[in-house]
Amino acid sequence: MENIFKNKLYKLFEKDARLWDKEKKELNETLLKDLIDKMDEKLIELLLINRETKQKFFIKVKNVYILKQKELKFFIDENRLDNSYTQYKNKIGLRVGNKLLTERDEVVLNWPFKDCVLEGGMTREDQRRNEIFFNEVLAEDEIDRLFDPKALVNWKRYTQKGEEKVKELKRGKNGILRENLMIKGNNLLALHSLKQQFQNKVKLIYIDPPYNTNNDSFSYNDNFSHSTWLTFMKNRLKVARDLLSDNGSIYIQLDYNEVHYCKILMDEVFGRDCFRNEIIWCYEKARPAEKQFKRNHDTILFYSKNKEDWFFNVQYVPRKGDKGLVKRTVKKRPDGTIWEAKYEGKIAPDWWVDIPSFATAMTSKERVGFATQKPEKILERIINASSSSGDIILDFCSGSGTTLSVAHKLKRQWISIEQMEDQIKKQINRLENTINGDESGISKKINWRGGGDFVYTELAKWNEEAKEKILKAKSLNELEKLFDQLYERYFLNYNVKTKEFKEKIIKEEGFKKLGLAKQKKLFVEMLDMNQMYVNFSEREDKKYKLSKEDVTLSEEFYNSK
Repeated sequence: MENIFKNKLYKLFEKDARLWDKEKKELNETLLKDLIDKMDEKLIELLLINRETKQKFFIKVKNVYILKQKELKFFIDENRLDNSYTQYKNKIGLRVGNKLLTERDEVVLNWPFKDCVLEGGMTREDQRRNEIFFNEVLAEDEIDRLFDPKALVNWKRYTQKGEEKVKELKRGKNGILRENLMIKGNNLLALHSLKQQFQNKVKLIYIDPPYNTNNDSFSYNDNFSHSTWLTFMKNRLKVARDLLSDNGSIYIQLDYNEVHYCKILMDEVFGRDCFRNEIIWCYEKARPAEKQFKRNHDTILFYSKNKEDWFFNVQYVPRKGDKGLVKRTVKKRPDGTIWEAKYEGKIAPDWWVDIPSFATAMTSKERVGFATQKPEKILERIINASSSSGDIILDFCSGSGTTLSVAHKLKRQWISIEQMEDQIKKQINRLENTINGDESGISKKINWRGGGDFVYTELAKWNEEAKEKILKAKSLNELEKLFDQLYERYFLNYNVKTKEFKEKIIKEEGFKKLGLAKQKKLFVEMLDMNQMYVNFSEREDKKYKLSKEDVTLSEEFYNSK
């Protein structure tokens, strides 16, 4: 009887287009649980129209039916539609049933995976259905070499003359690396690689992370489940705090989807006493709405590292009717020192209505073909407020490169981290234009004439390279041919029964019926997630084939010669 009821329940879920992939015949269980937690109106309505589900998963209080969330989620866990994938995980030797991956009915920020590490990336392929697969969740006791500093390869310097070889890295008198750095690779691992050289040295961090909006047209993974998004952010914010100087600040730009949860998360990581402002950036053009007020703002959370002392330059904006800001005449004191410069205007509030979005400036020269690109004026205000010339600015979700371009024009040292190949190309092109004196964004306002340079480098891939090969495979036959290479060249999970898999399991009819997506998923899960990139400590190992130049520059980067 239970099996009959299970089939009826899943037939019911098929009616919700959000939950069911008709082509793969697969239920999105992660999304389903999210909707249960959020008491989604459409899902509740679906469950109420069926007499059996209404009776099993609801309790009636007077004339109101209340969903028994915990019982429904437990039923889903115990009665999955197709256990063949789990069966093959067991056959191959992969661990199943990590208790840390179980939903917990506790307070708001005791979310599943909270004490784990989300290693994976932000690409469009890393979408919600496969989040545990691509965004690998590791328990703390499973992490061994994941956060070790990584070797860096493919070094290039970009100047007004174009692309050049990197001969050496510049350092200041205090030994601090003095290079504008564009780093390609997983941002969590890149952040940990920066710690050795930049811990307590970054004055300002600004990030515009994935908003978790279900926007499939966005090239990043903007489609996490709520729990996974929180884990993704917490892992990165913890190391970001280590990088900030004692009087440094961090700004995070989000919308209504996750900003309130992020505020609580920031209170946990940075401390509630370190909250400085909730800044509202109000667009001029609102999104259309029918049964609600029009949404037309983003929120920027501003925190300092230290609750008692943080760096801040007061910013001024024109008063209503003013054409712009004007500096008052500066006078000398009797002792010869200069009076503080004042502006005709008012101190900028935390409600920003004077910076239009690209929705009202479609022909802006700033645009680089990035859906969620932010105006340079936002970054100008933030960078001027929380840093001075020469300070280090970090953006580890650097997208279209707005932070880098503005920091460069304002004579700050900048560091960016980006994983997506197409975004890296956009960033390089944009920063080359910046160096050559482009007139976009804030350039005319500050009389920008160009100059400076930057260094590009990448985390040296290892199992990440194997993962990319798996994802590119177009058939099981291609995956089968790839397996020998995975076994001989890359690092597999030590539990994998390689001989049994190659000689028997991969040939079984049941395995063939899994479908290509799940077959790829199993192949990737065989990889050792601690070995996605080459550790700096193993830079001389011949199997990684790092060039002499890459080894030398990696050593110079970590100052370990």
